[in-house]
Amino acid sequence: MNIKRINRISEEVKKVVSDLIFNEINDPRISHMTTVSRVEVTRDLSFAKIYVSVMGDDKEKEDTLLGLNSAKGYIRREIGAKIDLRHAPEPRFFLDESIEKAIEMSKLIADVNRDIKDKIDE
Repeated sequence: MNIKRINRISEEVKKVVSDLIFNEINDPRISHMTTVSRVEVTRDLSFAKIYVSVMGDDKEKEDTLLGLNSAKGYIRREIGAKIDLRHAPEPRFFLDESIEKAIEMSKLIADVNRDIKDKIDE
């Protein structure tokens, strides 16, 4: 299948799942600080790898993944209803910690810059 079409479908799935998490799924296990960072749909449209970023501790991350996995059937049905596809891809959720790692790296860089500035000022 055309890679451009796969990318468009991936973006549409991302929009649908983001909207579902924020507006329709009322599972208390799913953190309010959950963001869909990216979606990769397989070439045969059978699976959608959905990467979510959750701000919080490890328990919140684990609970959010459990909540999303329990709502898999509902999410798949809504993807099929909102996107015109013959077969809706099965969602698979993965934790994406790239945002947290970027924040940590930014703090480390700021600390190094502050140390360098302090040595220059001495």
